[in-house]
Amino acid sequence: MKITVIGLGYVGLAISILLSKENNVIAYDIDQKKIDKINLSESPILDKEIDYYLKNHNLNLTATSNKKIALKDSDFTIIATPTDYDQKSNKFNTNSIEKIIKDVLNINKNCTIIIKSTIPVGFTKKIRDKFKTNKIIFSPEFLREGKALHDNLYPSRIIMGDNTAEAKDFARILCEAAEINNIPVIFTDTQEAEAIKLFANTYLAMRITFFNELDSFAMSRKMNVKQIIDSICFDPRIGSSYNNPSFGYGGYCLPKDTKQLLANYENVPQSLIKAIVDSNTVRKDFLAEKIIELNPKKVGIYRLVMKKDSDNFRKSSVQGIMKRLKAKGLEIIVYEPHLKQNDFFGSKVVKDLYTFKKLTDLILTNRYYKELDDVNYKIFTRDLFNSD
Repeated sequence: MKITVIGLGYVGLAISILLSKENNVIAYDIDQKKIDKINLSESPILDKEIDYYLKNHNLNLTATSNKKIALKDSDFTIIATPTDYDQKSNKFNTNSIEKIIKDVLNINKNCTIIIKSTIPVGFTKKIRDKFKTNKIIFSPEFLREGKALHDNLYPSRIIMGDNTAEAKDFARILCEAAEINNIPVIFTDTQEAEAIKLFANTYLAMRITFFNELDSFAMSRKMNVKQIIDSICFDPRIGSSYNNPSFGYGGYCLPKDTKQLLANYENVPQSLIKAIVDSNTVRKDFLAEKIIELNPKKVGIYRLVMKKDSDNFRKSSVQGIMKRLKAKGLEIIVYEPHLKQNDFFGSKVVKDLYTFKKLTDLILTNRYYKELDDVNYKIFTRDLFNSD
């Protein structure tokens, strides 16, 4: 089949590589640097398996910035553009998706459109009505930063927000490209698929906030928090996933998805969903106060990324701590190898790790790295298990 992928971030690039194992994939993006790298079999993002597959597999993958070439004669077009949360409108900004759908229907009206971007509950029905077509299907992705291709190759489940022949064809294509068999495939209505995505991510955020608030309690009482968490998680009903304290949940998905789900509750009674959103702010406030109590003169931020083996620091939780410390007048120095500039929102960026360590008297790191062993005495982290 000929498949077009629009948007070459983590989601789009990972699914482009997955499907180009068995199909002819044309990947479209407006970023020419990304396109050039992909066509040279180089990854434009940090993901070990994406990099390996581009260099070592014979993929039927071509990247282009020509939308007409990308969409012409395509059987499926996958939309994987960002839908950032708009604080003013209190919902996802879906303008890019609507524009792409309009372009697809103008160029290739027989194409089936698969939305992989995260959207509000009810969006697919609204957009089908607007464009008077049922060939728009939402199929949520469940990917981790730095492991996007791995999670496509070994999916936990495949959700299709439709039960048509086209939906079944696309699910079959995903299953054939995966490296495992007997993948659970669920066909739902459009709103159920949209809800599955938002509730799944909000549950993960809830896990994170629960253990963060446990950590805050233990810190306040000077208790052994690792012992408490270990003992709780031996219960098989609780388990040990997503139990590592942090500066808060962050990254591209969880902050915006929890807020969107809360917005979707507009006329439905709730208290838990709002508490999950609010708890993330409370956690940053609490940790900022604890750091200020240490009376540091120069605070170092070691890495802005949310997770190890990632180059993405959009909405990373440490930035929330930074803002609070800067508001109190503390000097902030940043070490982040993926930053090219010498300044990050008014804070000095130091490129040399040795210099960074010498300049700072307290170093914050959301996740601990072995490179910090020699300055362990001035590290502030809540990482107990050396995991994401």
